[in-house]
Amino acid sequence: MLTTLVILFLLGYALITVEHSIRINKTATALITGVLCWTVYSLTLSDPEPALEALGHHLAEIAQILFFLLGAMTIVELIDIHGGFTIITDRVATRNPRVLLWLIGGLTFILSALLDNLASALVMVSVTRNLVRQAEQRKLIAGMIIIAANAGGAWSPIGDVTTTMLWIGGQVTTVNIMSQLFLPSLVCLLVPLLYLSFTLKSESPDRESKGHKYTSRPYIDPTARRDRRVMFAAGLSAIVMVPIFKSITHLPPYMAMLLALGFVWVVSELIHADKDEQERQRFSVAHALSKIDVPSILFFLGILLAVGSLESVGILEQVATSLNESVGNLDVIVGIIGVASAIVDNVPIVAAAMGMYDLGAYPADHKLWEFLAYCAGTGGSLLVIGSAAGVAVMGMERLEFGWYLRRISGPALLGYLGGALTYLAVYAVSH
Repeated sequence: MLTTLVILFLLGYALITVEHSIRINKTATALITGVLCWTVYSLTLSDPEPALEALGHHLAEIAQILFFLLGAMTIVELIDIHGGFTIITDRVATRNPRVLLWLIGGLTFILSALLDNLASALVMVSVTRNLVRQAEQRKLIAGMIIIAANAGGAWSPIGDVTTTMLWIGGQVTTVNIMSQLFLPSLVCLLVPLLYLSFTLKSESPDRESKGHKYTSRPYIDPTARRDRRVMFAAGLSAIVMVPIFKSITHLPPYMAMLLALGFVWVVSELIHADKDEQERQRFSVAHALSKIDVPSILFFLGILLAVGSLESVGILEQVATSLNESVGNLDVIVGIIGVASAIVDNVPIVAAAMGMYDLGAYPADHKLWEFLAYCAGTGGSLLVIGSAAGVAVMGMERLEFGWYLRRISGPALLGYLGGALTYLAVYAVSH
């Protein structure tokens, strides 16, 4: 049974990594892999009851993550539908490429911590398209957006899926993860920012004026402007209150996110109460739900089910034991996990690590979990396919794998190593 499960998981994993080549969506592969793993586990037992109990336990944990993501993604879509993010982007007035590189990188870093790295990356790429006309400059800034989005999401419990998983699972707490990872994540951002600042060439005024004439901003009526501000304030406030609500009530994070979604839903209904049904439909939660990335949520379901089956039969515990015996140093193991997350998806890697190391041996806010949150969150920047933000930006700006490897992977690696060393140094001093 163990051999069959490992083969099934590795085969599914391999098909996920080459989805573009075989033209089969990774979500379909993940769902099939997850169900088949549990099928093998159940059929090989004389009594299926232990498998059913284990499945129920894992499904309860997975559902918390999925409900949390569903609520967060819907709120972000509601803000976007109302044009709320233009409140930030309209205030970007400079056309200097180096200033834009720092400004957009910093805004992406902050937005990723408040919202999530995927949404912030999409918003900031849209901003870059309107501000930068030279193709190579825009590609470099797009690469920096990927690094900034992943770095900003790593230190926030709601900024990156992997950190959210550790937060919901009880491996990290809100205040501790933010205080311990903010500086390493900032270093991970600043090192490539400094490097790319010296390689980015300024665009000449003549080329700029001939290539594009900047137009005035479109007129927005006062009511739409008011709605935009209200939804931006309501959505951002609701998301920021999620970790605060959890700390006060000690309820699971998905409860706080569902409450936040309900609050923003009510606000959206109230500000459009006097409009006709057809106009209200464009700004409704039903419309927002139709725009969220449901395949990604189902991908998490499938891959987490597959990892859960491996944990239930004890395979992950055996892997952890063999890693400890062969490598020995836990920091090196976590660093390797971070680099591996650039090649394969960081969600199953973190899910596997959560199953490999028990909370009894490594309690909440242990060094292992903090360092894992940083490495898995930022390691995906090393390759353009290593994170959801990278894949999304790759599609929007048509970044080639080889170009990213030549121009961005080097600075991203320097930032990743700089942030990792910063965390280890801070931990050594503070402990």
